[in-house]
Amino acid sequence: MNYTETGWKLQNSYASLPKTLYAPMEANPVSSPKLVIANEPLAKTLGLDTGQLDSPEFLQVFAGNRFPENSFPLAQAYAGHQFGQFTMLGDGRAILIGEQQTPAGQLFDIQLKGAGITPFSRSGDGRASLGPMLREYIISESMHALGIPTSRSLAVVLTGEKIQRYSAEPGAILTRVASSHIRVGTFQFAAKYRSTEDLKALADYTIHRHFPDITGPDRYIELFRQAAGRQAALIAKWQLAGFVHGVMNTDNMAISGETIDYGPCAFLDRYDESAVFSSIDAGGRYAYRNQPLIGGWNLARFAESLFPLLDDRPEKEALSSLQDALEEYVKLQHQLYMAGMREKLGLFTEMPDDQQLIEGLLELMQENQADYTNTFRSLTFEEVDEPQLLNSEAFMDWHKRWKSRQRQEGRPAQEILELMKSRNPAVIPRNHRVEAALEASLQGDYGVMEKLLATLQNPYAHSKEQQPYTAAPPPSTPPYQTYCGT
Repeated sequence: MNYTETGWKLQNSYASLPKTLYAPMEANPVSSPKLVIANEPLAKTLGLDTGQLDSPEFLQVFAGNRFPENSFPLAQAYAGHQFGQFTMLGDGRAILIGEQQTPAGQLFDIQLKGAGITPFSRSGDGRASLGPMLREYIISESMHALGIPTSRSLAVVLTGEKIQRYSAEPGAILTRVASSHIRVGTFQFAAKYRSTEDLKALADYTIHRHFPDITGPDRYIELFRQAAGRQAALIAKWQLAGFVHGVMNTDNMAISGETIDYGPCAFLDRYDESAVFSSIDAGGRYAYRNQPLIGGWNLARFAESLFPLLDDRPEKEALSSLQDALEEYVKLQHQLYMAGMREKLGLFTEMPDDQQLIEGLLELMQENQADYTNTFRSLTFEEVDEPQLLNSEAFMDWHKRWKSRQRQEGRPAQEILELMKSRNPAVIPRNHRVEAALEASLQGDYGVMEKLLATLQNPYAHSKEQQPYTAAPPPSTPPYQTYCGT
């Protein structure tokens, strides 16, 4: 059987860009690959033969031992600000094998993460360990189910090798699927290290691939404006779901408006606007409350990178246009967040005191250490079971104001219920549940992970089967931490 028969229909348009923006790659073979998990629904969307996912042909692709017909393996070059400091980066352990054309005519990058050393590996070994790859699989698929734009995970394979991290760990490769892996950092690299012609080629390619409606002499300003709009929508969804990305470096900000890089990320349990889960973010740069601000900071770096393409207009005018678009981002992100919060509270229209009502609830949740997801879920069904809130007179006063505000809508109770059910998930990938699944997987038991994934597939179902997965971690559980570089 050849690879065309398994459904691969690859293009390699990124390789048409100047060769200064990437490095062609050869395979980095692994000794004894073994499939851990494959994503059948995603494979079907991509046009792959789902009946062949566990075949030797697919296994060799997922392991990076062989590549499908028409692939052009490469590692992308980029730079970026990591915790505010600029550095040269690049795909140090990831290989883009091509862009799959789906039956619907869409293009998706197919990337192997942990596939071996590239010219951008610096001192790294180019590999990845099983736990973090499964973690990305679980959380990215949950994000997709929650309706949050994200890269997705097609497969995870064991490599048959041990890699050294904090200890010797089983090596693994994740097959990641994204609209593209073009980042703010890709533009930073081109602007700083390459020619204006290379930067222009990258910008034109990005417009063609992600913003085909953009034309005319102002296309680079419009590229910035539309990309900023996508970031506003994405970060608003993060905030509404209680998601903390953890490492919002400019190299982790996709121009497509998708969530990429699931390193030190986590979901809020108890509500804490200053929540940080990354072990290295001691200063709280990427704390939950700072994500909208950091999104704007990253976009400012994107604007700086695009500035050399605006030399056909006066400098003051170019700066003003970019600044106006950045201010639009700030306004739009806030508007989308507030609209989402109103819907989480069963409100269909906007009224002047809504922000005060929303902020009042969050302050009470912070003060009483209430669980973020469960508070909104219990409000949905009028079954508030957070004891800290139930014992709070201030919360009872807030609850009366909220019910009064709902009555102003004049909507049937069932309509309000359906809106809230569709905006407040029953389940999220609880940190302790994810860790339990990973611990079992490292012992060769994938059943815990498979049950968790099945539960997370429809987070708004509010089914009886989901009930055990709604519980917050036990009170004795220590503060959750995640780690980079895994």
